Amino acid sequence: MSKPDTPVLELRGVSKVYSVKQGLMGARKPLRAVNDVNLTLGRSEVLGLVGESGCGKSTLAKILLGLEAPTSGEVLVDGEAIGSHDRLKLARRIQPIFQDPYSSLNPRKSIAEIISLPLRVHGIGDHASQTKAVREILDVVGLPARVMNTYPSQMSGGQRQRVAIARALIMKPEIVICDEPTSALDVSVQSQILNLLGELRREFGLTYLFISHNLAVVEHLATRVAVMYLGRIVEEAETGALFDASRHPYSRALLDSVLTPEPGLGVPDTHLGAAYPNPINPPPGCAFHPRCASATAFCAARAPRPVASGDGLVECHLYDPETEMFQR
Repeated sequence: MSKPDTPVLELRGVSKVYSVKQGLMGARKPLRAVNDVNLTLGRSEVLGLVGESGCGKSTLAKILLGLEAPTSGEVLVDGEAIGSHDRLKLARRIQPIFQDPYSSLNPRKSIAEIISLPLRVHGIGDHASQTKAVREILDVVGLPARVMNTYPSQMSGGQRQRVAIARALIMKPEIVICDEPTSALDVSVQSQILNLLGELRREFGLTYLFISHNLAVVEHLATRVAVMYLGRIVEEAETGALFDASRHPYSRALLDSVLTPEPGLGVPDTHLGAAYPNPINPPPGCAFHPRCASATAFCAARAPRPVASGDGLVECHLYDPETEMFQR
């Protein structure tokens, strides 16, 4: 039994390195998709994980789900290493909601079969009790019982995502990994799914890791936000603090990139440029320095360390008392 103050999920120095071959005759080089990540999730918390495509968010989700093993570091659930948990027991505690409801559901299976699959895999209950559980969870996610005998192709995108949520929650997990769960949906449907996720969290005390590149969605749902760049967490703060006064130059650039409905303003210029750094050959020093308006020669020479900043952390020389003198 874990202590009350023990994080429900914790990452300690987690890294994931792939060996990638460049070209037909090229030598293999390491690609560090996740680089020494430290994160904690408290019970009933919603941690938003944001960053550009390719920064390592989905790789991190796969590690948490046990689909990928970290190259180094460890993942703890209630203070115990994830490797010490039985895989089936771990699956009862951590469930995913995937990005695309059009491809994450088996088109050949009925909705009842899709939602009840986790119960059958884990050998929970008989057919009658499983059918009852499916009806109950459909009601929880706002779908009528009559959809049980329909197929995914007969449903809208929003209905399919509700089915995916029902499948994740039928095992009554503690942690739900949401990997871009609304990005494939229309804006009006997105708001319905986000409101549903918020209601389910309050009703069942769920803990979410909410991965998204949509900052408006994260601001609506998350209680805390971690910003990821080239495999590293460069800033972490309470949602209000990060959106009101972000510190890392990359976080500020992401916030500046959000489109506004005001006419005449056009597409915002983030000053990040069009080129994304090569993760196989990352820049020396601070990985963000080639795109940072505040960078100096010192940034290119030495990688920053995470330092406490307000109620969170920031990985930038501008806020490190030991190195800020070199930024002048």
